[in-house]
Amino acid sequence: MTTQADLPPMRTRVTDLLGIRYPIIQGGMQWVGYAEMASAVSNAGGLGILTALSQSSPDELRKEITRCREMTDQPFGVNLTILPTINPPPYSEYLDAIIDSGVKILETAGSDPKEFTTKAKAAGLTVIHKCVAVRHALSAERAGVDAVSIDGFECAGHPGEDDIGGLILIPSAARRVSIPIIASGGIGDGRGLAAALALGAEGVNMGTRFCATQEAPLHPNVKQALVDATERDTRLIFRTLHNTARVLKNAVSVEVVETEKAGCEFEDIRHLVSGARGKQALDAGETDGGIISAGQIVGLIDDIPTCKELLQRMVRDAQAAITGASAMFGETDDVAQVA
Repeated sequence: MTTQADLPPMRTRVTDLLGIRYPIIQGGMQWVGYAEMASAVSNAGGLGILTALSQSSPDELRKEITRCREMTDQPFGVNLTILPTINPPPYSEYLDAIIDSGVKILETAGSDPKEFTTKAKAAGLTVIHKCVAVRHALSAERAGVDAVSIDGFECAGHPGEDDIGGLILIPSAARRVSIPIIASGGIGDGRGLAAALALGAEGVNMGTRFCATQEAPLHPNVKQALVDATERDTRLIFRTLHNTARVLKNAVSVEVVETEKAGCEFEDIRHLVSGARGKQALDAGETDGGIISAGQIVGLIDDIPTCKELLQRMVRDAQAAITGASAMFGETDDVAQVA
């Protein structure tokens, strides 16, 4: 579904692995990773991702995969985030739905993916695991995943407890991990793509930036809030509970932070951070109504383009950034004379 106006494809191990035109992957975002979002990114030349647990059951996920396939003939994947909870969803049944539906790309996140990776690889799937530390990336590599997405501290959602920014985390992972690295967190434009490639990544993963696109299934008020925010307008919640999450600054997240400062248990803030309340806020456009996940990249978002416009601009600007940086080194002969 590309056109004559498209820029030439890029070539990295990530594009080769996933069969995509540009090494740009949409994050597997709860309440955002529906067929409308994933198909738009895939049609634009990136890799769209459906979020398995945005669906109420494995059967509903099957239906969503079918719906996405009706919207795009390009590769797309499914995210399955595995978290230790008292009443966990039927993760194995969700994975069965992904495999049975013929999806070829699985993104895992959360707990050790080995159990799920083994089953997915046996079924012929390509597996990407999202992690927040080099030690986790090495563990995922040993578990047999095909690529790792490494989240810097700037990211939305859960950045872990090490507080390592992408400028350090990405090259640290790239020099120790042999499988392809996908940079995540704080990336939303061509300069970020160019920087990630220079740091040793072979692709990027974006969540917050894709939320502020025409096709994102979010209320316009939420998209505008992302445009209006600065790089200082996120908050870290659950710090005292050792389960840090980066979210948009609003009335609810400010209340959570203040409650934590005073000392609290999770039950004291459960009513503020519930997923149902957050989904209702997203659907209704009540930007102070619940928790809204957002990364520091909000400070670089100033428009709401289509996914295709965004990807074309990113690729064009990344090429310009890399070309401009290369020009700073001058001619080879000049370098030799200086030496």
